[in-house]
Amino acid sequence: MKILILNGPNLNLQGRRDTGVYGSQTFESYFEALKANYPSVEFGYFQSNIEGELIDAVQQADGVYDGVVLNAGGYTHTSVALRDAVSAVSVPVVEVHISSILTREEFRHTSLLAPVAAGSIMGFGLNSYRLGVYALLTGAEK
Repeated sequence: MKILILNGPNLNLQGRRDTGVYGSQTFESYFEALKANYPSVEFGYFQSNIEGELIDAVQQADGVYDGVVLNAGGYTHTSVALRDAVSAVSVPVVEVHISSILTREEFRHTSLLAPVAAGSIMGFGLNSYRLGVYALLTGAEK
């Protein structure tokens, strides 16, 4: 199985940014551990602070990957275009968040992606990614 991990804005700062909310482990070290936990999975990884690049990555994943684990960061709450891209592809996309967006500021409570994603996982720290991978491996569908 091939799974793309796709991270949006500011996730390149994981481990340094707002560690009280997001923790101190870098995404790079977490990703290495994630790959070690799933040796039979072929992982791809892409991070961008640019909305259009994330849209391109979702579109390019279709037909190449069996699933996408997407943390769209702040674009979760604002990007109709990213939502439309997720809606347009046949590959299942699991939305993940390190923190629980429902316990944060009110403007973060609404996800534009949730209605078109295969599912949403939030609030489990970096383990939200592992749970997203698990969901794809056990049959999350578009």
